[in-house]
Amino acid sequence: MKPSKNQINFLSKRIIAFCISIVIIITGLVKLLTTNNAIVSIDFTGGIEAQIEFQEKIEIEKIKNKLTDNSILRDLSIIQFGKDSEVLMKSKFSGTNNEFQEILSKSFKDKPFKINRIDLIGPKVGKELQSDAFYAVVLALVLILLYIGFRFDFYYSIGSIAALLHDVLAVLSILLLFNYEISLHVIAALLTIVGYSLNDTIVVFDRIRENILLYKKKNPLFDIINFSLNKTLSRTIITSLTTLLVLLSLYFLGGDSIKLFSFSLIVGVLVGTYSSLFVASPVLYFFESKQSEKQKEE
Repeated sequence: MKPSKNQINFLSKRIIAFCISIVIIITGLVKLLTTNNAIVSIDFTGGIEAQIEFQEKIEIEKIKNKLTDNSILRDLSIIQFGKDSEVLMKSKFSGTNNEFQEILSKSFKDKPFKINRIDLIGPKVGKELQSDAFYAVVLALVLILLYIGFRFDFYYSIGSIAALLHDVLAVLSILLLFNYEISLHVIAALLTIVGYSLNDTIVVFDRIRENILLYKKKNPLFDIINFSLNKTLSRTIITSLTTLLVLLSLYFLGGDSIKLFSFSLIVGVLVGTYSSLFVASPVLYFFESKQSEKQKEE
């Protein structure tokens, strides 16, 4: 069952794929360690988020220039929100609502405005959200490990978890390299990506297990896994493309408020598809082949 000319020998490219993944993840981790809290949103560090509407059309840069001179508003972020006259401001601001409103009143004496919403997140709440987000991702991975172990076997679960950890770290690294902040939107996207990637991996693993039972007596494991990956490739590509079409529509037409979420999912779908082919299956092959060698020696 050696791959034909029309088939791709995925397992032979596993070392190159691992090297690419390691470079991306290490680059992202280096940036995370060297930029401290600059890439963490106010969801986790504490701060203020305000939705402000002016009476006339405004320019983001002019608004930002008036507020960046104020040293109290650290890591200020301003995006268009809804109308041309409405903005969403985020800042690692440790003061009160009244102090923030005073800053706005002094900065925009000549531009009448109204505050539609203010959310103040204290440092303690931010830390709690940070730990809750971490536990949510870890719990999801543990439950997946147990499910795959029950549904298939232990080596399949190792391959799944390796792929999911790869997906989470790779997506975070790519977001950091694009200078995106890590927020609750990103955590929500990561959990969605974990579910999407797992679904793809289970389909691939199910075909691998089926073909191992059918062909293991006459064919090596290497060829069986390659054959299975090629058989599920069209399904994987079609599913990923249809999902990407929706996400690209969200990214370009959905507005600035969901750009980060949709971009995270776009990266996640691409990374998840890649990991099903070049991470989960090669890890499964490594452990299954080692187990077969031990059985032969015994």
